Amino acid sequence: MRSLLVVQKLVYSMKELKQLVEISRKYGQDSRFVIAGGGNTSFKDSTRLWVKASGHALATITEDGFAVLDRAGLDLIATKEYSANAAESEAQATADLMAACITKDRKPSVETSLHNALSAPFVIHLHPTIINGLTSSMDVEASTARLFGDKVLYVPYSDPGYALFKKVSIAVAEYVAKNGCEPEIILLQNHGIFVGAESVEQVEAIYDRVVATIESNIVTPLPEEAAEISDMVTEVVPALRMILSRGGEVKTLKVANSRLIEWYAQSEEHFAAVAAPFSPDSIIYCNSKYIYVAADTPTAILEQAEQKINNYRAAYGYDPKVILIKGIGLVSVGRNAKECGIIEDVYTDMMKIAWYAQSFGGEHPMTAEQIVFVDNWEAHKPKFKTAGTGRVENKIFIITGAAQGFGEGIAKSLIRHGANIVVADLNEQTGSKTTAELNAIASGNKAVFAKCNVADMESLKALIKSTVAAFGGLDVFVSNAGIARTGGLDSMTPEQFELIAKINYNGFFFCTKVASDVMKLQNRYCNENWGDIIQINSKSGLRGSKANFAYAGSKFGGIGLVQSFALELAPYRIKVNAVCPGNFYDGPLWSDPENGLFLQFLKAGKVPGAKTVEDVREYYLAQAPMHKGCAPEDVCKAVLYLIEQTCETGQALPISGGQVMLN
Repeated sequence: MRSLLVVQKLVYSMKELKQLVEISRKYGQDSRFVIAGGGNTSFKDSTRLWVKASGHALATITEDGFAVLDRAGLDLIATKEYSANAAESEAQATADLMAACITKDRKPSVETSLHNALSAPFVIHLHPTIINGLTSSMDVEASTARLFGDKVLYVPYSDPGYALFKKVSIAVAEYVAKNGCEPEIILLQNHGIFVGAESVEQVEAIYDRVVATIESNIVTPLPEEAAEISDMVTEVVPALRMILSRGGEVKTLKVANSRLIEWYAQSEEHFAAVAAPFSPDSIIYCNSKYIYVAADTPTAILEQAEQKINNYRAAYGYDPKVILIKGIGLVSVGRNAKECGIIEDVYTDMMKIAWYAQSFGGEHPMTAEQIVFVDNWEAHKPKFKTAGTGRVENKIFIITGAAQGFGEGIAKSLIRHGANIVVADLNEQTGSKTTAELNAIASGNKAVFAKCNVADMESLKALIKSTVAAFGGLDVFVSNAGIARTGGLDSMTPEQFELIAKINYNGFFFCTKVASDVMKLQNRYCNENWGDIIQINSKSGLRGSKANFAYAGSKFGGIGLVQSFALELAPYRIKVNAVCPGNFYDGPLWSDPENGLFLQFLKAGKVPGAKTVEDVREYYLAQAPMHKGCAPEDVCKAVLYLIEQTCETGQALPISGGQVMLN
């Protein structure tokens, strides 16, 4: 009988745990409730407590993402007397928390004791933006009483960790003594909200009610419209990236703009409303001090920014993570693209909180003393993992024609080495699909898609602007986009010839022109930095090609441009090289069943005696001493070599299986 009861209890707990996963994911995937993975959720029975483990995101959490704790061990923390010294008591309570943890491979949050202090089976703790607009306002206590009466327990700010647990525990006990029951809702000043309930349905109903009540009291609607990013980003942000990278690892920057950001970047007076953090999470992710820059020209912006960055470093010993620039927007500074995205989300959320707080007496940031505590709080320091060690870690690449073929293969190889990739292609549907595949294998790095026509200067300028906004600059431009049309003198039309030249030859000139401007700017602000422009040329650029003169001629011309650009750009520490691959027989250029080169060559009679596509394939394989085609991985190795060395420029590196050898 006892065994049956145990089994029934386990089944009950597992059913509730599945519900906990569902509600965690629901709120975790909604940016109105969760920013940067903040908050935690729990379920408890009489003996155990399941709580979101550190390092697991609510948006994607599974049953294995919850730490399991013995409630008897947690109860000791509530009754035990710890040291009067705050640092010592925090360490002692943390040790007892870990002792109560059954799943030693999954560490519980420091707020776990708060979940155990409430008797409700489900406890959902979040940091909803609009709710924090109330909790981070000057009139939070009076407004809470006005909006919710005694249905909500309001708790003034406390330092996070054990001190917060003790303060909330005392407040809950006082509430119970006064009202005869526990509160369903706890609002924590400058922190967030705890909701406890018997079921997940009750939790959702409570959150809906609280949010609706606050929303109905917002005086001025939030300006959420996007705003155009200024063309000045290309003249400012790459240089800013180098200023921030001096003496250390190269940073990644991200630029965002909206009507809300424009409002707070409008003046020093407006910036003052978001010049100090509202919550510990703001400090954890964005630091506690932020830089504001307002000037009329790119040169003046950079002069002011450089001075403020130097002063910041001298005062605090580390780099800023947030720079707000009038006329440009919010610049997030991180070690990688993922970190920049989190910083942007958290600081933008701060702006929204400040805006909502105006409806409740104005914003109420943390005090200097509270900020110092969190700045030195050991529990928050591992939030960001150290940077990776890929061969091109966090370098910024543009790869034209990267939606498919060689470009796609090069991009997939490089992203595994830590690169940030801009997939630049005319084919939006295929390019977006490739970008999603790249992000699925990325780590702290990222891929973005940009629709681009390499034969159009305005399109290329827009490409550079979007690249700088996404990552802060440009390190490597891989000019890969190209077309091939076979045919001899009798069949090649002037229009076909001009199109091939326009894409393969003119396009490389256009690409080099826009890419080198950004690289020159970066290198002017950092003497150790190098830039690379790499044309994916062809073995056909090294020797003539029968019935393929238009393509071969454009590639020969490309190598002439490579050598000439290399001479011109060497003083700026920009290397210009070409990779000359052999034939990528498995790629769409050759194997496309409707218009691939195998089919084109068969129709053009380029291979004597060939009757089928396979005859053409075998003919070309036989020309390479290594009897193999060239794969994207082979080209990527060549690209990596050219980037890593600093003594090669103006070179055309053949990767052809020995089919073409340099003299």
